[in-house]
Amino acid sequence: MRVSTLLSAALPFALLAPLTAQAQWPAGAREQYMSDCVATATQSVSTEKATTHCACGAEVIDKKFSTEEIQQLMSKAPPPTVALRDRLQKEVAVCKAKS
Repeated sequence: MRVSTLLSAALPFALLAPLTAQAQWPAGAREQYMSDCVATATQSVSTEKATTHCACGAEVIDKKFSTEEIQQLMSKAPPPTVALRDRLQKEVAVCKAKS
């Protein structure tokens, strides 16, 4: 369905910006993540579904990734490792079932 497209579209933005509960997001990063994720996702699904999916992804990142991992995911130089990106994709896949 389009949820897999949504996940694929949101993944690059998930790599750029994370959240804060267990981990600490850099200032403004969660807001930037949500803005970028929703903007990309609404190309495939409604704004409501996009917002729900992106918020779920942000919560997963918050709970499952450390501050250091979030900073690495957001870093463009050097980019995140393949293992970390793969882990992110696996962890955020739970949101596909919720959307």
